[in-house]
Amino acid sequence: MVLLNFYEFIDIIFMTVIIGLIFMDFFKIKTPGRKPWTTALTQKWFNKESFLTAIMIIAPAIILHEFGHKFVAMSFGLNASFNAAYGWLIFALILKFVIPGFIFLVPAYVSISPGATALQSSTIAFAGPLVNLIIFGAIALFFIYAKSKKLQIKRKTMMILLFTKKVNLFLFIFNMLPIPGFDGFHVFSGLIKILF
Repeated sequence: MVLLNFYEFIDIIFMTVIIGLIFMDFFKIKTPGRKPWTTALTQKWFNKESFLTAIMIIAPAIILHEFGHKFVAMSFGLNASFNAAYGWLIFALILKFVIPGFIFLVPAYVSISPGATALQSSTIAFAGPLVNLIIFGAIALFFIYAKSKKLQIKRKTMMILLFTKKVNLFLFIFNMLPIPGFDGFHVFSGLIKILF
């Protein structure tokens, strides 16, 4: 069984690049001096450091979330594939320029073959948010450990960890809302089917 096929790999790369472009303005990093190959226009609209920082913070939270769904579904013997939501990603990128600061985004989803029981369906739905909760918890525990050992953490590393922690907590809470289409809806509706 192949964990990731070629098309999933391409979707992950496409999604990651678009995520970086959408969120790079949230992680403005000053680049000292202008590189010889840049222009005033590229410096205004594109900052490589901010782009890469946005990718490091946002993309893993989304990719690992979707992998949670995918690999749990596969563990139940179901076919599951990661898909970039191309239309939503392009819409979100356009929206970034039309309404700066406002982001509405459905970056990716996992297609799962039918045949899951209600319990399996709830477990698969919960697996994505659970990954975000685990990442949040791991960073929170790391901060407790670092504080107790008086570890010195570089400012940029601290910023990346803090934002990663916040993003993963947000994704957990947001995805667990019991609204149709959200993971929380599938978790709770599956549990209701089991109990009643």
